[in-house]
Amino acid sequence: MITEPTRIPPRDDRGTQPAPWRRPRVVLWTAAGVATLGFLVALEIVARGYGFSGPITEQSREVIFAPESGPLLYGGLALTMVVLTWRQRLIALGIAAGVDVAFFLVRWALDADMNFGNGALWVVLGVAVLGLTRRTGQERLLLLKGTGLGLLLVAGHKTGDTWLLITSKTRATVLDAYVAAADHALADPSWLVGRFLNATAPVSTGILHVVYGQLPLAAALVGLYQLRRVAVERRFPAHHLVRTFLVIGLFGPAIYMIFPVVGPVFAYGTDGGAWATANLWPDVLPPVTDPQPIPFDGITPRNCMPSLHTAWAVTLFIHSRDGSRAMRWAGTFWLVGTLTATLGFGYHYGADLLAGVVFALTIETAMRCSAHGWDRAGVRVVALGLTVFAAQLASYRWLPTEMAARPWLYGPLLLLVTGAVIYAYVRAARAAREREREPKPGVPRQRPVPEAEASASASAEPTDSAGAAETATTGTGTTGESGATDAKPELV
Repeated sequence: MITEPTRIPPRDDRGTQPAPWRRPRVVLWTAAGVATLGFLVALEIVARGYGFSGPITEQSREVIFAPESGPLLYGGLALTMVVLTWRQRLIALGIAAGVDVAFFLVRWALDADMNFGNGALWVVLGVAVLGLTRRTGQERLLLLKGTGLGLLLVAGHKTGDTWLLITSKTRATVLDAYVAAADHALADPSWLVGRFLNATAPVSTGILHVVYGQLPLAAALVGLYQLRRVAVERRFPAHHLVRTFLVIGLFGPAIYMIFPVVGPVFAYGTDGGAWATANLWPDVLPPVTDPQPIPFDGITPRNCMPSLHTAWAVTLFIHSRDGSRAMRWAGTFWLVGTLTATLGFGYHYGADLLAGVVFALTIETAMRCSAHGWDRAGVRVVALGLTVFAAQLASYRWLPTEMAARPWLYGPLLLLVTGAVIYAYVRAARAAREREREPKPGVPRQRPVPEAEASASASAEPTDSAGAAETATTGTGTTGESGATDAKPELV
């Protein structure tokens, strides 16, 4: 008597039924989406109060009007396309290019502002519409995650611009004198590297301008490398570079409001114009006196403390370690080049860079633990990072003259506490990587199939297509026995 096989719900990649764990994740994603939307709305309201548009308005207008950055929008499209098959990617790129050509012709006829990128934004939004109207379940969630990733890249850029405008409007004075005094304990690295670049220009400055300006492109390439198998595995990796990049960009500007600094090239150089205290950078060291807040213009962003370029470069370096040898060398080159550029161009003090390193490692550890689970080592790194970061800001603000007077004490001490955070992070990350490589308890390893058994399977009568597809996807037979839990369906 032939009975219909019992239908078994698909299993996730950890060999468990989806119902017990999917609901908390959906709730978490929903809560994160609501919190992000609320933050963007609040930022929009604050920006409107100061007379300029916020991130929501800026991103919405680019659906029709000329975008500020076409490459940024196509970068967002590239992140969205990691969830698509190769055929779908070619179609998406063709549609984006076609829309951009149509916009170009209309703008040319109307003599309007010319730029490209609208087509990329249209396709990203189209993927969201496709997921909501034509997909269900895990496929819908995957398309919406891809759309959210692409839009967050663009929204993060717009949010950063809005934050910088708010810092220039709300912070009438800057604390550069305090950081410059504290920087004497580190031998004034911005002045030293600035003189070096002046002596080796234009070769060194030309290369470093490219490195400094194309950091987002380098990050996008590493992120796309980490997400290259999303279309095949139909799931995102638990942790990747883009997550940390976005969180650094979200929380970093909030510190600018607490500790507003414009950088030596503005406070002590020609770029500061009439607001600069004197034309000292990089040839003459600023005098060590009792530091006071410096009144500054309402245009220059207060975006130095901590150095987010340093934080992003450190994160890029960390995530490039898992790539090929060429990627590892590129990550090292971008880290060294970014640190040199931030100092040599006068955009940051040495104290900013140390704070940026601690800030990056703390955020990276928190993001990794949120994806793979919190352990004692991760908690220690986050607690140590927060403590050291707060101590750095406090010492720059209230102990700058003491630090300048005793560089033999405070200079090594700053390097020592920063090195302690680096050492703790390396140990915790290494231990976490070893745990991830260990076989999970309760998940059987795939056993080799004997030759005789394989021959018998090949000669067996084929099952119906639905049953075969279900068996391949779930790793179970009709009796519900476990198969190879690490087998993944090839859907492209």
